[in-house]
Amino acid sequence: MSKLLSIFFSLFATCSLMMAQMAVSVVERPDCEQTSSNYTNFRAPLQQAALLKLPVGKVQPKGWLRKYLELQRDGLNGQLGTISAWLDKNNNQWLSNQGDHGWEEVPYWLRGYISLAYILDDDEMKDEVQVWINAVLNNQSSNGRLGPDGYDGSSPDLWAKMPMLWALQTYYEATEKVRVLTAMDRYFKWEKTINDNIFLKGTWQSKRGADNMWSVIWLYNRNGDSAILPLIEKLHNASVNWAMQGSLPNWHGVNVAQGFREPATYYVYSGEKEMLQATYDAHNEMRRRYGQMPGGMYAADENARAGYYDPRNGAETCALVEQMASDEILMGITGDIFWADHCEDVAFNSFPAALMPDMRSLRYITSANMAISDEKKHGPSIDNDLRGMLSMSPFSSRCCQHNHGMGWPYFAEHLVMATTDNGLATMLYAANETTALVGEGISLRMEETTNYPFDETVTLTLHPESEVTFPLYLRIPAWAEGASVSVNGETQSTEEAAGQYIRIKRLWREGDIVSLVLPMTVRSTVWQQNKSSVSVNYGPLTLSLKIEEEYEAHDSRDPEFVQDDSHWQEGVDASLWPCFVLRAKSDWNYGLVVDEQNLPVGFSVIHKPYPASNQPFTLQDVPLEFTAVGRQIPSWGFDATGMTDFLPTKYAKRADETTPITLVPMGAARLRISAFPREKE
Repeated sequence: MSKLLSIFFSLFATCSLMMAQMAVSVVERPDCEQTSSNYTNFRAPLQQAALLKLPVGKVQPKGWLRKYLELQRDGLNGQLGTISAWLDKNNNQWLSNQGDHGWEEVPYWLRGYISLAYILDDDEMKDEVQVWINAVLNNQSSNGRLGPDGYDGSSPDLWAKMPMLWALQTYYEATEKVRVLTAMDRYFKWEKTINDNIFLKGTWQSKRGADNMWSVIWLYNRNGDSAILPLIEKLHNASVNWAMQGSLPNWHGVNVAQGFREPATYYVYSGEKEMLQATYDAHNEMRRRYGQMPGGMYAADENARAGYYDPRNGAETCALVEQMASDEILMGITGDIFWADHCEDVAFNSFPAALMPDMRSLRYITSANMAISDEKKHGPSIDNDLRGMLSMSPFSSRCCQHNHGMGWPYFAEHLVMATTDNGLATMLYAANETTALVGEGISLRMEETTNYPFDETVTLTLHPESEVTFPLYLRIPAWAEGASVSVNGETQSTEEAAGQYIRIKRLWREGDIVSLVLPMTVRSTVWQQNKSSVSVNYGPLTLSLKIEEEYEAHDSRDPEFVQDDSHWQEGVDASLWPCFVLRAKSDWNYGLVVDEQNLPVGFSVIHKPYPASNQPFTLQDVPLEFTAVGRQIPSWGFDATGMTDFLPTKYAKRADETTPITLVPMGAARLRISAFPREKE
């Protein structure tokens, strides 16, 4: 008996000690008052960022996200080097400085391709990366200029260099080749010598100076050369004013997606909090005017226009991936969960539907409401009267064709981030295995198991090389009311944490398990500016009407299906790269019947087996469906250009009877109605 008591008290003492070593709290932001001893900090006089990105490859995605990266490797982004004439190595200006093509297309493509190559650890891809990087570095001019001369009018064209700088940054993270730092340092010192009268003047560069600014910050954090810091001020002064009140300096959709973060980027250098606030203001201003729709984006087509803010107008694929990249940068700078929530909104609801499931073709413009995805010209309904704006094509445009590739790799890189107090933060949720340093340089392998966003449970299993104390921050999305967490099966007491972090600091041991439950419930949003239309959310997923989709394949060499500025390389078998027209084979013109709280009537959740294909963003394999009730609106059809018409008014004739309808996650619906006319019971 005494032996049993001794064992009992020993176990009790051990458990008590372990509990004493664990502190669980809810915090608004990670601690950024400390300095990481494991990862590159933001050097003084810069403001310290709340979160630090782990080097490329340290976060290894699994599940559906890895499947999408593998599809990307085998699809358009991974094969563009042998397909796109703009990436033809013969006479390419990025390989020789004397060529006649490659401008923004090479760096647009390369930054996503490099990230993908090192995440997948693909030797063939890494060999291809080396060809381009060697050329860029070896051909640097004696004055420090990188890449082709290029002039935008009378001003040196710096725009195409900006995405190339991002590509170099990823390459350095993967290889730690010091020559990258040297080349970037020389380039920035050359930029400083450009006369202010011609600096950043031209079409794109003055709107996108934040990209250049971010690269200066990245380099300074690594080499500490204060001589390059004044370039941040120079770039800010030459950029358009994204901090203006009550308006924006430019309404081109892609410019907005990357330019709006310029004030926050400048804040890192200046410390002016009003600059940080200006980025929030610019984000909100665009959505107040043109973003009254689900999916995280806005009605810009190419350029947002007065009167064209209906959810049938949409965003370029370029804008989708640029917005995701901006969100990822901003969640690092600020630690604000708002930006992670927004990134997931775009990533789960708008981005998947912009590409075909095999990722071998994409759509230039994707909208919250689109019942047709065809090759025809739709101007002036959209702000571009070229053909192929809505079809799924390997050559929908020069920009999106090459730029889309950074979307999923950058998302994967930011799933888990380091904190300055030598901890980790789970920022975007998807299955992965992360290898990182925590505490005082202890290596940790952390497995994340989940089918999120199609499931509400996230399980983390920790494998430190030795016992280590560090804080683990778990992002709790703003929608996740009632989130709960347990450690090794013991539920932890936390206050309401939605929109904040649960911080767990303890002595971590091999095999410790953290389980997080993010309860998914039905919610709705009424978009007052857009005829009080309503959208429905379930957890991070926005829902769309399930429309039966008919895919019609076409020869992508047919001039009726491709833009004039997109070209094949010689000898490509174009039959392997068809383009597609998507048409609705079922009725789509429904309003959604809602109750007094604007929640859908007859709503229920249908859980289906998680797909063995690991492709949940397809109508065939999506593991969630939902029942609801609709009312058909016969007069809601297509406008004179053949495009999905504006939302109908409340006076439009409705069917007398209601109809059961099925909803699916918006990201799985390549034809979709996601902003519904609101119908009362």
